[in-house]
Amino acid sequence: MLGSKHILLIIGGGIAAYKALDLIRRLRERGATVTPVLSRAGSEFVTPLSVSALAGRKVFSDLFDLTAESEMGHIELSRSADLIVVAPATADLMAKMAQGQANDLASTLLLATDTPVLIAPAMNVRMWQHPATQRNIEVLRKDGIGFVGPNEGDMACGEHGPGRMAEVPEIIASIEAALREGPLTGRRVLVTSGPTHEPIDPVRYIANRSSGAQGTAIARALAALGAEVIFITGPATVPPPEGVSVIRVETAKEMLAAVETTLPVEVAIFAAAVADWHVSSASDQKIKKTKAGLPRLEFAENPDILATVAGMVTGRPGLVIGFAAETDDVIENATAKRARKGCDWIIANDVSHATGIMGGSENAVTLITAAGAEDWPRMGKDQVARQLAERIAKALA
Repeated sequence: MLGSKHILLIIGGGIAAYKALDLIRRLRERGATVTPVLSRAGSEFVTPLSVSALAGRKVFSDLFDLTAESEMGHIELSRSADLIVVAPATADLMAKMAQGQANDLASTLLLATDTPVLIAPAMNVRMWQHPATQRNIEVLRKDGIGFVGPNEGDMACGEHGPGRMAEVPEIIASIEAALREGPLTGRRVLVTSGPTHEPIDPVRYIANRSSGAQGTAIARALAALGAEVIFITGPATVPPPEGVSVIRVETAKEMLAAVETTLPVEVAIFAAAVADWHVSSASDQKIKKTKAGLPRLEFAENPDILATVAGMVTGRPGLVIGFAAETDDVIENATAKRARKGCDWIIANDVSHATGIMGGSENAVTLITAAGAEDWPRMGKDQVARQLAERIAKALA
């Protein structure tokens, strides 16, 4: 719950601003105090009266209309909250944040604050994918700004893709995670999860049996200890956890690009079951059966994400953790993998069919570090995740 917590909510100018009304209501139901700041563009979508009625407080909107502005009211407003939330965060507002502009109340508050900031981006898919926006995202992440969303889906403009503002329950979960105090509070952690899908043609792909359950459990356990978690997931069957920033990808190349965009982080955990190969000349049309016989598929190696990050000269995370899913000689193969990849820890497990681990609810792992191999008993994947999260917290203490 959020009792006694003070949220400064900045409402940007976008159609998703209507969700801010529900967000205010739900925050107050959880005991939080909400001070609303409505941008000039935001007031085109929701009215100050409706915002004020739900918040039970005055709405701030004009930089030069604050009470006692002679006493630097905008400075006090920016620092009196436990968390600043920007929802929706438009492309324009994100650009102002990245460039350090302060030409209205919202941007001035964000530049003047020393309070943690969480943003919920919302914009047209082309705006989200534009190189300028992606550059701004990279700057904001490096500045320590937290993200929730955006999601992928249909938009008010009629287009489809990433750019929809996260749903209110997702934002609430991220707010709770951001305000949760624990041994990993203030730590920025990356987790990859799920399989990758490598296309053969528009309807077929190469994949594996990973459900994403263990990666999801790890991300949830880290967030519970206060970490800011960036969760990069392939098309897993298990939904991502709430309270983390989710980036969805399909292929190994997309996952590597997402990882590189997310850096720097203090800890990187590569739990995803990334395909080793892709079809080098995937067809853009469905491959048909013909009298000529079976199609010939040429394969090429996928990028090695774990080795790439572990081998970075600059910007390498302080703790890089890989996974080794093996079917034979588990400890020997995993130990060799740790040395070959250059990572700090390897989580090894036996995924042969008889174990029921791949896609199941339990796991039996061995933690391999420079000190040697440590067997953990078979237990639920949530328990494995909690034990790993606690070990990480201890290592960073």
